[in-house]
Parts: sequence; C-alpha cells; structure tokens
Amino acid sequence: MQKTSFPFLLFLLLSIAARTQQIPYTSCPNCWNPDSLGNHRAVLRFDGSGPVAHANIPWRLPVADPFVHRIIIQDAATGARIMLATIGPVSRESGELFFQPVSGKGLYYVYYLPYRNEGRSNYPKGVYRQPDTTAAIPTNAPVNCTVTGFQSIDDFNSFYPMEVIATAQETTALKAKYPTKTFLVFPEDRDHSIRMRNDLPLRWIKKGPAGTLTITAGKGEYCAYQIGLYALKDLDDVRLHFSGPFNSTCINTTGVTYDGKPFTKVVDIPAGQVQALWCGIDIPATATPGDYTGAVTITAKNTTPQVVHIHLTVSNHLVADGGAGTPAKMTRLKWLNSTLAQENTVIAPYTPLTIQGDTLISLLGRKIVLNQQGYPEQIQTYFTSEMTDITSTPNNLLAENIHFHFFKQSDGKDIRLKAGGLRFTEQSPGTVKWQASSVSDQLRMDVTGSLEFDGFLAYTVKVTALQDIDLKDIVMHIPFQKEMATYMMGLGQKGGYRPDSMYHWKWDVAHKNQDGAWIGAVNGGLQYSLRDEHYVRPLNTNFYLQKPLIAPLSWANGDKGGIDIGIKGKSMLAHNYSGARSLKKGDTLYYNFNLLITPFHPLNTDFQWATRFYHKYDNLDSIKATGATVVNIHHATPINPWINYPFIEWKRMKGFIDTAHRLGLKVKIYNTVRELSDHAYETFALRSLAGEIYSPGPGKGFSWLQEHLRTDDYIPGWFVPEIKDAAIINSGMNRWHNYYVEGMNWLVQHVGIDGIYLDDVAFDRITMKRIKRVLTQDGHPGIIDLHSANQFNPRDGYNNSANLYMEHFPYLNRLWFGEYFDYEKNSPDFFLTEVSGIPFGLMGEMLQGGGNPWRGMVYGMTNRMPWSDNADPRPIWKAWDNFGMQGTKLIGYWSPNCPVRTGNPAIPATVYQKPGAVLVALASWAAEDTTVNLEIDWQRLGIDKTHAIIEAPAIAHFQPAQHFTPGDRIPVGKGRGWLLVIR
Repeated sequence: MQKTSFPFLLFLLLSIAARTQQIPYTSCPNCWNPDSLGNHRAVLRFDGSGPVAHANIPWRLPVADPFVHRIIIQDAATGARIMLATIGPVSRESGELFFQPVSGKGLYYVYYLPYRNEGRSNYPKGVYRQPDTTAAIPTNAPVNCTVTGFQSIDDFNSFYPMEVIATAQETTALKAKYPTKTFLVFPEDRDHSIRMRNDLPLRWIKKGPAGTLTITAGKGEYCAYQIGLYALKDLDDVRLHFSGPFNSTCINTTGVTYDGKPFTKVVDIPAGQVQALWCGIDIPATATPGDYTGAVTITAKNTTPQVVHIHLTVSNHLVADGGAGTPAKMTRLKWLNSTLAQENTVIAPYTPLTIQGDTLISLLGRKIVLNQQGYPEQIQTYFTSEMTDITSTPNNLLAENIHFHFFKQSDGKDIRLKAGGLRFTEQSPGTVKWQASSVSDQLRMDVTGSLEFDGFLAYTVKVTALQDIDLKDIVMHIPFQKEMATYMMGLGQKGGYRPDSMYHWKWDVAHKNQDGAWIGAVNGGLQYSLRDEHYVRPLNTNFYLQKPLIAPLSWANGDKGGIDIGIKGKSMLAHNYSGARSLKKGDTLYYNFNLLITPFHPLNTDFQWATRFYHKYDNLDSIKATGATVVNIHHATPINPWINYPFIEWKRMKGFIDTAHRLGLKVKIYNTVRELSDHAYETFALRSLAGEIYSPGPGKGFSWLQEHLRTDDYIPGWFVPEIKDAAIINSGMNRWHNYYVEGMNWLVQHVGIDGIYLDDVAFDRITMKRIKRVLTQDGHPGIIDLHSANQFNPRDGYNNSANLYMEHFPYLNRLWFGEYFDYEKNSPDFFLTEVSGIPFGLMGEMLQGGGNPWRGMVYGMTNRMPWSDNADPRPIWKAWDNFGMQGTKLIGYWSPNCPVRTGNPAIPATVYQKPGAVLVALASWAAEDTTVNLEIDWQRLGIDKTHAIIEAPAIAHFQPAQHFTPGDRIPVGKGRGWLLVIR
C-alpha cells in the first residue's frame, strides 16, 4: 500500500477546514409548526438573478437516511411552499436543491426532517414524511444560494455541536494522521455530552485528539467530565486508572448495584465506534483553592496505554451538596453509586424482630416457628377479623409445615432427607437469617432463609445430586388451614373467593407475568412466588411482553412444572410441582421461593378519614377551600413538567410547597422510575452505559427520540403532547434506583415534599424501603400512595395489581386502584381483595368513572377529586365530619363480629362504631332493586332499641334524607346503597 505523504495530508486538512467555516446554529422558538415541518431547517439567501436557485446545504445530519425524507422549501417572504423544485443528490452530509425563487432575491427556508405523529397521543409513532416533490426544473444553474444558518425549533432539539457529524472524508483524513494508534482520545468537559456512537462530531475534527483537559470547579463539588474514545481497532476490556490529589471514579467501569453490591463493568468498543467514559472528581469541601494536576491512563488489551493529563482549578466558592442543586452540570452522576438508606433498619410502624428459644421469631402482629429443615413449621397472625387491632389470640395459617417431596422415578417413593439442624447466622432488629441442611444417600438440600421486619421471607433452596438419579417429581407443599384460605389472587385468577374445585396452572412466561399467588383470609394470608437463581424482575405496565419473566429452570422444568391448588384432607393445599427429570452426580438446582405474611399492620382508619387528596395542580387557596389536606402534583404541570425528573423546575416547586405548608396543606409529587423524561440532563451519560439504565427495544417513537437516540435500542415510553415530553423506558433493576433514592432525599431536604404519588412501580422492595426511609427522615410525613391501572390484560401478562405490588404494600399509606377496574360488574370479594387493600392493612380509593360511592363506603373508600367528571367526594367528607368519623371502629361485613347485617348476602353492611352511635354503609350487588330488613345486634351496638333512631342524612349525589324505624324494610336500588346513622 502506498503511504500518504505528509504534504498531501496537510493540504487535505486545510481544504477541509476551508470548507467547514462555521455556519451559525441557532434556535427559533415558535417560528414554525414542528408537527408539520419538523424540528430543523436551513436558512438560504438567494443572490442570483435567474429563474433557478441552486443551493448546496452541508447539513451534516446524524440521522441515518435523510435522503428518504421529504424536503420542504418555503418562501420566507410569503410563507408559501415552493413546489417547483428538483432535489439533487442528498446524503447525511449534504443536500443539493434546485428551486424556483418565486420572490426573487431574499431568504428561503428548507425543512429537511418533517414528520407526523400517528398512533395514540400518549404513545405516538413519529413517521417521517416521504418525498413528494415531483416538478422538474433545470439543474444547470451554478450555486447561487448561501446557507446563512441552521435553525432548530428550540435548543433542546438542536444537533449543535455534538451531533453535527464529520464527513467521511474528514474522518478518513483524521485516521490517516494516526496510523499506529488503536484508539484516539477526545477529552470533553461536562457541558458537551458525547451523543453519537457511530460518528465523530465536527467539533472533534476541529479540535483533534488531545492529551490534556482543563476544568474548573468549586470546593465540595462533584466535577464530572468525559473521556471520549474513538476505536480505530476493536478494543477489549477498556479500563481507566486515575492519579491525582482527589478521589476520581468512572461510572462506566465501576459502580454499586441498586442493592448495594460493588461491581466492575467490562467495556469493549468495536472498531469505528465512539464511547463516552463519564468520570468524576470528588473535590473535598476543605480543599485549598488553586490549581491541581492529575492523570487518567487509558488501557485496553493488546494496546499501548494513553494518558490524559487533567488540569483542575478549584475556586474559592464552596458548593453545597456536591453541586446537586445544579444538575445540568452532571453533578448528580455520583448518585448512581449511592448506598444511601441501604441499612435494613426498622421502619415505623414495624417493630424489631425477636427470637425466642431456638425456632420462634416474632414480628409486628405475626410469629413464625421454624423446623429443623429451615422451613416454617407454623405461621401465625394476631390481627382481629376487623383488621383494626392486634390481639393475643393466634390465627394459624398452616395445617402442617411447608415441606418438599422428592419422588423417585423407579418406584414413586419419597426420598427422605435427614435434617441436620437449624443455625441462625444473623440476628438484628431488621433481619434474621438462618441455614439448614438435609441429606440422604442420593440428595442434599441446603436451605438459606431470611426474615425481615415487615414479614418478607426469602428462601434459597439448593438441591444437589449426590449420585446419578432419575426423579419422578420435586414438589413443595404449602398446606393452608382451610379457614385461613378463604380468598385467592394470582395465577390467572382475579381476586376473590378461591375456587371450590381443584385449580390447575402451568408456566407460560412468554404471555403471563405469573409465578405465584396470594392465598388467605382478611386477617392472615401468604403470598408466595417461585424463583430460581436467574430471576430478573420483568418490565410491567404495558411493557411486560418486551421483557418478560425468565422461567425458573427448577420449577418450570420446560413445560413440566405447574401448580395445583385445592382441598386435600384437612388442608387447602398449594401443590407446587416441577415434573420428572434426571440429575447427574454434582448437578444442582435452585428451588427458591419468597413468602409475604399478610396483613402487614392494622388499618389506620383515622388516617383515612383525616387525609383527603386533591389530585391536580391548582390554586392553593381553592384547594384549601375544598377540605382537601394533601395535594398530589402530577407530571406535565408547571412545577413538575418532566416525567420522573422533578429537578428542572424545583425552585418553582419549592415555592408552591412552601405556600401550601403555610396553608396547612401537604404536597406529594409524581415521581417513579418506570420511565425517564428525555429532558433529563443525564440522558446521554446514561446512554453511555450500554443498556444498563435504558431497556433495549424497538426504538422509534416521538421525533426527538428518533433524531437524537437514533439506534433501535430503546423503548419509547409515555409522551405528553402539550409539552412534547418523550420518556424512555427504564431497564428494570439498575443503578438509576440509587439516583432515585438520592433524588428523593434531596427533594425532602431542599424542596420539602411530603411524599410521593406512585403511578405503578418498576422497582422492588429494596428500593421501596430505601425510599420510605428518606421520605420519613427527621419527622417528615413520607406519605406514599400507589395508583395502578388494572394489570389483568395481555400487555401486562394477566397479573393482578395487588399481587404484583404486594411487596411494596408494607410501606404504602393508601391505594388507588385505578383505571380499568370495573366497580360495577365485580363482586364484593373482588373489591375486598383487589381494590380495598384491607387484607393487607391498607385502605384505598376508587378512580375509573369516579367509582361506585355506595360500594366504596362498605370498604371506607371514596374517589379522588377532581380527576374524573363525577369524582367529588366532598359530600361524603361532609357526612364523615357531621357524624364524627375520627376515632370510630370499623367493623366490616367480612367480620363475624359485625353487629348489623341485611339478611341478603348480595347487600353487605359495614359498621363504623363510636359510643352511642354507628354509621352503617350498605351497598347492593343484587341483580335488581330490592328491600332489606336490618338485622341488628343492639347489645353489641350499645344502643337501646326502644329509643333507637335510624336516619339517612341528606348527602348530595348520594342519598336523600330519610327516617327509618327499627324493623322497617329499607329500599336498596340496584348498584346503590345507603349511609345510615343509628343513634
């Protein structure tokens, strides 16, 4: 191969430089309609005198195929589109146009990426318009137009400077200058996020590779910067080594998982690709102002190391919180590796775990007795049937212990394993852990168990073959006491009464987000889920099918595993089987499972009556006048515009919250992690982490995502048309949860939020506990309410919202289930299990269509104003206040102690009792209008029947005033009911 001479290279680079004289890039807000013309345009000045304008536009676009998009030419003087045009050669680098300059000399606009949105408004499909210019005009005119500028609809949509691509010729010339290099290094400051993987920015052609970076930061600041690498050959195992006076790290190569485990990442860079390595210097608050030097050495396998020398100037300005108040400076990237609130300290109202004797563990309202194999011999709850108190009388959940069977293929006999004893390995207020082993000649079973203060039990069960063996089945039995297995939810069953006959279920992770169920009574139950060592939390809420469950190799065993639930002898048995298999000596299988012991705590009914939500950003004086006590601030509002990124308008949010507090109102905000706004300052830093934070997917979606993310390795999330906020789906369990916890802590400390409104949940119980800790620190209220749309549909894998989110219930204050919950066609047992939250120690509210107010009150639920047209709970709030609900005792229809019944099982009655009076809520699920006669235990009410008064107070949009006497038949309309006061 002939070598390129240096004089020729110099000539080539000078020629390129001459052709890349900077054309200004600006934004022009509200200058055109982007939904019809796109986000970008070139401004041309026609200086010719003939009938044809000829322009060559060096637009340097980062998108893949601009030549298949429509190009719209507009006369600046008239605003009219010019149809007489011929489009010449068009590429990513430039485009040639010939058109009729209808207004003569002057300005013309060229729009080159016009799109339209198709599909649902909140999940749009940005479709780029196809070429439509068919008129032909002569193409022999010389270039007679000057490109005076490139404009975007706003700064956010601009490609400048980090997405203005270098041409192929420029890239080739640059590479030719460094024939012996395997990679080129382009240090960048924190203000210029590296955005492209497959192209070099023109900025780098002009700057060239560098071995130094000069940056300035304040005392106490986390100073982020980038090491940009361009791989000339494949690079394997890229690492950074830091030297200097302060601690430095790189989020791309080292980190801490969401559950607090340190890790390292292998970074490989294919030839021809760009990789941003985001680094940060932790400058101590005590640092002496002045100039400092350090170095970053970049190594990779089979390459010569390269060094970037860092020149850091530390100013005398002391920066609070590491600079977290100015997230545009990337100061919060440090949060990705946070371990804040990881300690498993006990959270109120829970109490420390205690161990009595060798096997009994006590926690709030519950006890567990372990056997020598490490499994529960018995699980007890101590909650009353009303769910308002804890007593000394146990409810035994199990008919016998939870146990495994190992059936031999040869004769079907059960292999008996001898227990080796139980040993506690950790005893702390928040966690107790233990180990046990059981063996036979053929198998060994090693059990590791842990119990947390909220009632979460986690089991790792390792089964090892001690010799070659053929097994007919491996089975785990959970034998429930029949009377404590009234209801079931999960495994394809809607919440309600458990089936009378045997229920059969098979694994189908491709379509169903199901790996277990909740079975129990109102005051005692178990949720269990079957897992193995490869479990990864799937996506949820519309995205399950794009990242579903991984079938556990042990339990599923291909298509052989499943679950049968039904009555067997004295128990209601959950028979969890995995089917026949052969094991070789030394083979291991993990039959892991989790248990949640419900309820988690008694109902806090006084909180329900006193805490009244207003779910809309509005005038605070007007909100106060409604009687609401807590304001929920959704995203897409002026103080919280960007979904799950409440850090851009935080000063306005603080002003609103400060005013609310002065009025005696609390404020909660919408903030979760299922998806993240494209307006997040850290978007491209997170993208540099190669699928760690954002879930791989089909790409597409709104135009900004397509133009700036480009590659098909993301999933478009929620979109708000009014402000063009386009979210990107989070990948699940990752370091963004560390950032999320730190962000919540910062919002409590600096903005004053009183809690969060969760719109479904894409994180697990570890993150939820951390969130609850930071929200309730220093006496803050830390109110968390969970809204969920009904997950029982194909997109969500036919899961039940309450079953899906039960691991979070111990830390919630209220439920709000939600869109697509049918309050008219479902039975009382569905309301009780899937909507009300009562069997778990929670209370709820209704949403869809405003709910059914009569049925809701049987469970202490109203709706939430002003979310839907008929969502106005104020008349019921007024009735509560008139009766005096604070301090009342809820006695639900589900309790055998309920002193008022209707004699009609389709019309349940719930009592709210106080001395001398009760409020009775009754509602009809009957098929038609009917009447009932109240069956009243007057002695239990503490009211003399002979002097009793039964009144229906007038409640707007609910019931007219009416007077009844004991023994009267009370008319109940279909789907309606009453609130009756008995004095």
